[in-house]
Amino acid sequence: MDAFTLISRAQASYVRVIDDGPIEDWPEHFTDDAFYKVTTADNHRRGLPAGVIWANNKAMLRDRVSALKEANIYEPHAYRHLLGQPAILSEESETVTSETSFLVIRITGNGPTDVFASGRYLDEYSLAGGKALLTRRVVVCDSSRTDTLLVLPL
Repeated sequence: MDAFTLISRAQASYVRVIDDGPIEDWPEHFTDDAFYKVTTADNHRRGLPAGVIWANNKAMLRDRVSALKEANIYEPHAYRHLLGQPAILSEESETVTSETSFLVIRITGNGPTDVFASGRYLDEYSLAGGKALLTRRVVVCDSSRTDTLLVLPL
């Protein structure tokens, strides 16, 4: 399979486990030493390293999921991701970088359905064994304002 197809399938699986579960499968889309960050477009442009969410390995991502399930208290809600087609920026051996636009809708239990976030994924994938795993994902949100209900990953 070509890189575009592998990445498209990986992204579809990624958003499905966030939107429909099981959320415990979300870290499995990453390599063990993966990097994950959620930041704003302004902070990204300025090269600021801190993120709203920041993890530098799969164990940290698993901890985040555990906290979601066991420790955090938040209003029940769900997300629905809408993705653009991944743009392949570079391919070297088994490493591919891509950029994909996203829109996330938040659905609250008894409340409205709102646009929650928009932006782009800046990704690096490792392609091996017929799969694409994220080695790096920087989620760049268009807005400089981050909702305090950023509980589930983007």
